[in-house]
Amino acid sequence: MSAARWSLRLVTFLAGVMLGLPGLAALPPSPPPTQEGGLGFWLEQAWLRNPQAKALDAREGEARAAQELATGLTPEPGSVSVGTLNDQLNSNRGKREIAVELNAYLWLPGQKAAREAEAESRFAEVGARRAALRLALAGELREAWWTLASARNTASLAARRLETARTLAGEVQRRHRAGDLSRIDANLAEMETQAAEAEWIDADGALLQAEHAFRALTGAPAPSSVAAEQVATAERGNANPSAPQTHPQLGAAAAASRSARAKVKVAEESRRTAPELSLLALRERADFSEAYTDSVGIRLKIPFSSSALVRRESSAAQAEADQSDAEMQRVENRVELDVARARQALQAAERQYVLAEQRRALSTDSLRLAEKSFALGESDLATLLRIRAAAYDADTFLARQRIARAAAISRLNQTLGVLP
Repeated sequence: MSAARWSLRLVTFLAGVMLGLPGLAALPPSPPPTQEGGLGFWLEQAWLRNPQAKALDAREGEARAAQELATGLTPEPGSVSVGTLNDQLNSNRGKREIAVELNAYLWLPGQKAAREAEAESRFAEVGARRAALRLALAGELREAWWTLASARNTASLAARRLETARTLAGEVQRRHRAGDLSRIDANLAEMETQAAEAEWIDADGALLQAEHAFRALTGAPAPSSVAAEQVATAERGNANPSAPQTHPQLGAAAAASRSARAKVKVAEESRRTAPELSLLALRERADFSEAYTDSVGIRLKIPFSSSALVRRESSAAQAEADQSDAEMQRVENRVELDVARARQALQAAERQYVLAEQRRALSTDSLRLAEKSFALGESDLATLLRIRAAAYDADTFLARQRIARAAAISRLNQTLGVLP
């Protein structure tokens, strides 16, 4: 038997070993997410490590303090002043005067209600920003999740190819020493092994980077299994992009707009500094021969209004409100486009997956017929080898499309504002 025929038989045998285990590199069917290992669990872990989430706690405390100030009896804390007067440095005839003054600021008409509304909107804005930040963090986690799945799949394929190449090289070397194969065949087998090893090194490095990225995000090693999400439905909530209050990004933009409008109202109702009401108590005597007398008085201080100051405050608040309204409109348009794009990408991924399944079924059937034909002597080895390679490519493509479809589902859920 010629060396070329021995080589073809050997390659066919090894390809059969490699293809006899279909789906080795494919992503296994995803189990339903569990509390210990699902995306929801890892989102909680990532949230605990997020520095912006910790800053929002301080913002919430600030908003609560603003609410307390807005519901107070006075717009600003009051004050007390104490003073004394005597003539000891000159005549020293016993003149004494002791004065106590209590000062309290007064709300302007409509100012208290405007401040309360502004404080309430600020507190709601913090909650909306928290939800939007949580959604953004979920997007990072989803990308890291499926990057890890893809890296594992690529590394598994590279490892299988390297194992097969090494087995092929060993068998070819043995045949070469026996004189059945040429030195060129041995060199080609060794070159194939080196190429497969280089591919495996790259895939292993990419997998290590994906695992490190996941650990940096969650603070824990990556789970052994990567579970897929389900497509969001209206029954699950947060699935209607036309409802701003249900989407975290739209909710945050709307809350910021309401807060800016509330600041405009406060500026309109605060056209002057708060009036000041003072209660005075005076105890005095003219000389040593007189008894102390007590008197009580009230003083009202009304500051003048400055039109330039009012315009400055109102214009700044109005500019912020207009910018917030424009940002809300921009977010609405972006979310609508992102949802449409994600739906289209998922439909394309679904079609690709169906085609991949059909391709695998056809390649499997062709391989079965080719093996039978070869066994009956109706076809040659080159045809069988070509069909086996096509079957291997079909298995690989199906595994990649399974991951691509699962990632497209996660991206659609992300654009719909659905948390894991």
